[in-house]
Formats: sequence, C-alpha cells, structure tokens
Amino acid sequence: MAHPTEDKNFRLPTTIRPRRYVATVTLDLDARTFSGQQTIELELAEPAREIILHAISLQLGEVTFRAGSEQRKPASLQPMTKSETVVLRFDTPLPAGPASLDVAWTGRFMEGLRGIYQAGKVAATQFEAADARRLFPSFDEPAFKAKWALTVRVPPGLTVLGNAPVRKEEQDGGLQKVTFQETEVLSSYLIALVVGPLVGTAEQKVEGVPVRTWSLPEKAHLTRFGQDVALAVLPRLQDYFGLPYAFTKVDQVGIPDFEAGAMENAGLITYREVALLLDPATAPLSVQKRVAEVVTHELAHQWFGNWVTMVWWDDLWLNEAFATWMAFKIVDQWRPEWRMWLDFDTHRASALHLDALKSTHPIHGEVRNAAEASESFDAITYEKGGAVLRMIEGFLGEGPFREGIRQYMRTHARGNAVKEDLWNALGKAAQQPVEELATAWVGQSGFPMVSARLDGRTLLLSQRRFYSEPGVQSDEKWPVPMVLRYEDGSGVREQRVLLRDAQTAVKLEGSGEVKWLTANAGSTGFYRVSYDKPAMEKLATNVKALAPSERISLLADQWALVRSGQASIGDLLDLAGRFGDEEDDSVLDELVGRLAYIEGRLVDGEDQERFRRWVGRLLAPGLKRVGWQAAAGESDQVKLRRAALVRAVGGLARSPEALAEARPRVARMLEGDRDALEPNLLDAAVAMVARAGDSALFETFLQRMPKEPDPATQRRYLMALTGFEDPALAERSQGLYFSDTVKTQDVASFVAGLLANRTGRETWWAQMQKRWKDVLGRSGSAPMLLRRIVEAMGILRTREHLEQVKALLQANPVPEALQATAQTLERLSQDVALRERCGPEVSAWLKKQP
Repeated sequence: MAHPTEDKNFRLPTTIRPRRYVATVTLDLDARTFSGQQTIELELAEPAREIILHAISLQLGEVTFRAGSEQRKPASLQPMTKSETVVLRFDTPLPAGPASLDVAWTGRFMEGLRGIYQAGKVAATQFEAADARRLFPSFDEPAFKAKWALTVRVPPGLTVLGNAPVRKEEQDGGLQKVTFQETEVLSSYLIALVVGPLVGTAEQKVEGVPVRTWSLPEKAHLTRFGQDVALAVLPRLQDYFGLPYAFTKVDQVGIPDFEAGAMENAGLITYREVALLLDPATAPLSVQKRVAEVVTHELAHQWFGNWVTMVWWDDLWLNEAFATWMAFKIVDQWRPEWRMWLDFDTHRASALHLDALKSTHPIHGEVRNAAEASESFDAITYEKGGAVLRMIEGFLGEGPFREGIRQYMRTHARGNAVKEDLWNALGKAAQQPVEELATAWVGQSGFPMVSARLDGRTLLLSQRRFYSEPGVQSDEKWPVPMVLRYEDGSGVREQRVLLRDAQTAVKLEGSGEVKWLTANAGSTGFYRVSYDKPAMEKLATNVKALAPSERISLLADQWALVRSGQASIGDLLDLAGRFGDEEDDSVLDELVGRLAYIEGRLVDGEDQERFRRWVGRLLAPGLKRVGWQAAAGESDQVKLRRAALVRAVGGLARSPEALAEARPRVARMLEGDRDALEPNLLDAAVAMVARAGDSALFETFLQRMPKEPDPATQRRYLMALTGFEDPALAERSQGLYFSDTVKTQDVASFVAGLLANRTGRETWWAQMQKRWKDVLGRSGSAPMLLRRIVEAMGILRTREHLEQVKALLQANPVPEALQATAQTLERLSQDVALRERCGPEVSAWLKKQP
C-alpha cells in the first residue's frame, strides 16, 4: 500500500505537534549556502512509529529523538518529493507525551524569490504559502503554531533582522552570531530573516512598541513616509481590535527584489521597495496612497492572520479579505481627504470583472495542497472578500460588526480559526442572521445583476447571476443587502432592502414623483444594476446629483451590460458623452479606463483616429481650464483631475498639443528641474513622451533607471522603455527582457508593457511563442509572477491571437497557473468576440458625431 506522503495532497497528522523550535542557522552569502541545527520540542498525542517533517532540497544530517532519558535515532530518513516531506521511521513506537527532536541539515539559497534567496546585496526569506520548508525542516502548515527561538550566524558587519528583538550579539569563529528573543506562537509561514547592509530610521515607540523602517543606505532618505504611516495607523488598529499589538516590535524592510507587494511576517514586515519607500515631495499621490494602504494592510495582519490564524489555506481569504478591507478603513480614518473608498471601488472592479467569468471561484474554495494555495492570491480572495465584508458591515452597522471582530479575536487568541467562528462572533454581537448572508456570498461563485424598474412609487427588483459572456444563464440567488438612494418631493432619501427572492416589489417611502433612483447607494454592494430605459434616462439627466462612487458604478455597470450583450455600445458612448465637464478625478479615471479599452481594442485605422478626436473634443476643454501648471495651495483633487485629463488627452487621444507641452517639461525634469512637472503628471507625461521618443531618450531612461534610488521613478523609466513605438527601439526593449536590466520582480509587468506596444506587439508575441521556456524562466519559478505572465497575454486582440495563445498553453501548460490560464483564455475569447461584435457599432456611432 502506498504511503500517504506519496500523495501531493498529503496533510500532516495532528497527533504530533511542535511546541517550540530552538534553531541556529549559519548563512554563507558568497556561496549561497546554509547549514542549521535545531531542537524541536514536540507533543505526541499517541505512540507513533514515524515523524513527518516538511523539507524541500534540504540534506538532513544527524537526527535524534529524545523523550525523558531515552534517545533514539531513526532507522531511515526518506524524502518524499510529491508531498515535500521527509519521513523519519523508527524501529519501535515512540512514546506519547512531551519529547524533542534534534535535526542538523544543509541547503542552498533559491534561484527564485522564495525560501531564502539573494536580492542584490540582501539575503531575505519569503515563506508564504509553504516555503519555510526550503530553509527549516518543519511542520509547515498554518495550524501547527509554535514558539521560535532563532540564532543566526553571518559574516560580520551586516544588519540581521528577525521576528523578535535581538537578545545578544557576539563573535563566533569569525562570524557575527545574533540571538533573537523567543517569539509568540507563530505558524511557520510567518517566520522571517533579512540580512544585509541595511540602515534603519531612528527607533520610535507607539505605546511601548518600537517601530523602525529599513532600506539600503542609498535609499535611507525614502524611509520616512512608510515609518510615519506605521506610527499613525498602529494605534488606530490597536483601538479597533481592542487588543494591544502582540509581537514586541515592528520592523519594516524594503527588499530590492520581491515577488509580492509585501509580506506580513510577525514583527518583521518585508516589502517590495516600491510599496514602502518614497519621497513625499516628488511622489505622485497614487504612490503615497498605495504605500499607506500596503503598510496598513500588513499591520492589520498582525492581528488578523498572525494572532488568530486560519487552520488551512482554504480560509486564506479570512486573512486577506479582512486586511484589504481594514487597510482602506483605517487609512480613510487617518487621511479622509484621500477618499480611499473611491480607490477601493477601483480594486473592487477587478474582482467584479473576474467574478463574471465561468472560470471564477468562490471566496472560500477547496485547497488541496500548497501549490493550489498559491493560486488563491487573487482579486476574488482579496478584493471580492473585502467588498463582501464591507457589505456585511454596512448591513450590521459599524458598532456591532466591530464588537463581533473583537469577540472573535479574544476567543481565538494565539490559535487557529475557520470562517464559521467569525460568523458566530458577528452573529452574536449583531443579533442578526449573519451566517445566511455570509455563506451565500463566501461559498458561492459569482454575483447578481439586479434589475431595477420604477413604476410610480413602486420599485420592481429582480436578480439573476451576471455572466460577462452573452447568453449564459443560471438561476443562483443571493440575499442581497441593498441600499436605495433617491430624490422625490420630500428630498433625498435612503431605504434599506434585503432582496432574498428572484424578484420583489418595494414600496418607496416618502412622497411625490421620484426624480431619480440609484439601487446601490455609495456603491457598497457587490452587485451590478441594470435600469430600465426611463430610470436610466432619469439617472443620466441627474448625473450630478449622484455621489462620485455612484457615477463610477453607473459607467461600470453600463459597460458590463455592453460586454454581456445586454446593452448597445452606442448607449454607453452617449452616456460617456454626458461626462465632458466631470470634475471628480476618480470618475474621470473610470471614464478614461472605459474609453481606453475602446480605443485600444475595438477600433482601427480611420475609426481609431475619429475616436481619438472625439475623446479630445470631450475632455480637452477640461484640461485647458485646469492647465498643466499647479497653482500655489491647490487641492489634491485638482491635481488628480489634471493628471486624469492629461492621461485622457495626451495618452488616449494622442493630442499633438499635449505632446508638445509634455516634451520640454520631461526634458527639464530629466535635467533636475523639480517644478517642470507636478508629481501626479510624471507617469502620464513620461509614458507619452517615450511613446514618440527617439534613441537618445531611450538611452537616457536605460542609463538612469538602475541608478535611481526612488523605486517609483525606477519603475516609471523601466515601463517607459516598453512603450517606445519606433520599431527599432521597440525591438531593443524586447531584448532587455532577457537581461539583468529587468529584475525578477518586474518581469510580468515588462511582458505586459511589451504586449501593449502597438508597433512592437507582433514581433514580441512571435518571440514569446518561440522562446516560451525562456520567457517563463525569467520568473525564477515564482508562482505569482508565472500567473501574471499568463494573464498578460490577455492584452492580445484578435481571433488569430486567441488561437495562438490556446495552442501555446495547450502544448506548454504552466502548472502553477492553471486557474489563471482558464480565466485568461475565457476573458480573451470574450474580448475577441466583443471586438467582432462592437467594432462596426462604434464605427457607425462615430460617423454620426459632429
């Protein structure tokens, strides 16, 4: 009979549990190797003939089992490749009760961005989902929480950071030996080490908790903002949870090459540099908001994930959805003028887009092994999960929702929990049927399209699952917590409805004629709305009466109806034409995003030119009014509106006047003139000028990029290199992909940039097909990057492209991205069908325009 560890879905038996790891690891940074010795203190619930540890590519040396005065060596050590374990077999049963296991081992650094790896001058770890087993022989599943007492031996003169404060430092045979204090109980994926020539901000305390932010020395001037965010949000999080921070310190570190955005290791949070380091004097507001959101997300995890941890990866969403929602909530409290919930709407849009596919998945889905866990880090887990929590909070009320969260934290402190534990706590606190609401939204794929029809003062509502593919139907239902907002003779009113049935009639409160009605007030619901023609006309006529979030939803929902064949693209363009004097930057971003899709995918040749001219006529007057130069004391909203209009008029409409304005400003900016471009214009202006740029400008960006200490500037120049439309320069940028110019962390973005280049697309796509293994090889096998490379192929446009993508992925599947493959193919096939269906409609509509 096969041993259970021969199955890749193997899960550790719960009869043997670690209580404490006492480990010493010696790192050789030049040879990229390590050695370790550890004692794992164990508890055996019953006698056992074997102990199973996780380990990948580790050479185990001497192993000794101890119980009381008894010592035993295993009869055999058998590595099991499929389950990433090693089985220690003993001749006779090991006794139940407390015991310990001494293990010595050696191993090598990873070439990719997982386990322990080298990122330039820094050695760093990344263990989530299941890569602690690449450095420590361990019980590497989230339910196996234990205390960790770590010692690290490294070459002298380097900064060594771990989860806990340093207890002592000493010299040991020419090496620096750093011993950390013992941690709280932690799952193995939350353990971290960072070693390198790092410098930190001065230590500052929040209610006794020391906080520091670290970087390479040349980037030390970029650490202040991330430090300030942590100092501002930590007390707010402690207040929300009603629990003090548990992990003795907060160290935040910018890592020069990093797969994800950041990682919430307890007490030692690691970040991609662009998600932590910036200069507020020159950083666009979008970058500042993103850093604040990421820092707050990771700090929220210190409670939701680190203090109370999921039992298994199927409840990953408990960590990620909560931290996503919490980050926006807390940053919005700290900086209300940033209007973070409008940014949340943009994030939510990506989840609505993904969740309208047949190949979507529930927020809580089956996860059989660590590889499948890696595929769960997507917009459904994060953004849909966050949106559903927001919707439930809106239904229960802020106070009862927070009390439920606090109860959940107290009940499961230091332990593990499942989703039902959260629903029970929320239900008790709110005295509401939370489980009915939550189970439908978390356990069921997709979301409803709610149809709304006004008949006098009666609102007729019906729901049906929304698919973006025309003609697909199914009959699932949801309990939909709706907030209606409308204006009648008595003024503007709100009314709450829980839509449980396929259809219902709602009597509207108030009196007089209903002037307009929105069926998703504040856009807090995770559903789309389809209005009948009269209701839609009322909204379009009174669009200024709607909140910005509601105007965004109006455009987004109408676009979704076009995609699914339930509305004409002419009607969408007529609606878009009413937004010419729109002043809200977030609404403009939504408008420009929809119009950019049409320009990029649905029109060609003369129609493309006509469409650009129409966009210019619609939005250039707004840019003219606001101008390119910021006035003294100007609000953030005006700056962001200008940036959206520059993207629209210069980027999308390709206005020669906008290019003529941008060119000298970019040239002055490159010469060091900080006033040449208001920071929020940098991305759009650099991209626009690069697109029409020559070899001298290409060379300037190429030379500047690696020397730039600011990660956002470095990324701006890197992405600009993908945008040059001179065919020779487009080809040159393609060659850079296979060089060290593009860091591992940036390969997927670079692929997407090259595929978006109008003149270089076909040659790059031909190269990708010919050199597919090399293209994937640049990812260092990082699952997240592999998925994003597959997703980038969704940028392609034609039926021929679609057939080529299918053939490529069929002949050379990417096992780490099976879900992403299905979603990319489904989305691309819909985009191709939309192009074939709507291209002629856009053409006919354009011909009717003045």
